[in-house]
Amino acid sequence: MPNLLPSLFAGVVFGLALAAPPGPMNAVIAEESVVNGWTAGFRAGLGAMSADATFFVLALLGVVTFVEQFPTVQALMVGVGGFLMLYFAYGAVREARGEFVPDGDLPTDGGRTPRTRGFRKAFVLALTNPYQILFWLTIGVGLLRPGRVDVLGQTPYVGESLAGLFVVQTGSPAMLVGFFLGILVWIASFPAALRAAERRVEAFAPAVAGASALVLAGFGVLFLSDAARTLL
Repeated sequence: MPNLLPSLFAGVVFGLALAAPPGPMNAVIAEESVVNGWTAGFRAGLGAMSADATFFVLALLGVVTFVEQFPTVQALMVGVGGFLMLYFAYGAVREARGEFVPDGDLPTDGGRTPRTRGFRKAFVLALTNPYQILFWLTIGVGLLRPGRVDVLGQTPYVGESLAGLFVVQTGSPAMLVGFFLGILVWIASFPAALRAAERRVEAFAPAVAGASALVLAGFGVLFLSDAARTLL
């Protein structure tokens, strides 16, 4: 048990460090949260986490390592992700001008926003998200093998400044459990924080939806340009 707790804690920190930084997935979660309520934001987070679980299974089977050998396939996936982000950015702009509903009031069918929309949107987008693909091609595969990993050093954007502060052993089931637990903590707390802020600031919801559209559009253009450079 004493050896499991540090690995579990390290996994939680690792999951939070990778899930929390701003990016396309958090833009989708934020948009769903402020437009359709906490449950919609949480479902969107579950969609992104389900994609990570899918990549995890593929890594176990060796498929992720196989895809790494074909840059053209990776570029096509990135390109599809870019188009999807631009499409979802357009949807976020439309929603920023629309009405915002409280938790529990989402229609299940025939209404404006089906309950599973956020989950499907985040899941499909995450499957073509280059950051998640790159993670499971490199660090994610490494988590499955005995060794050492610099947890905070892998944090997007600020990893270099945090390198060496939290280095742990990999290959432990407890660390993998903690990793997904950390993601779960984030996708539950992030929408809750947004909804709490929305109750205090009347213009918060449309502002978040608009910001989400900008983030998705920016990453969409970036991913399309990266795919074009690889393919051309």
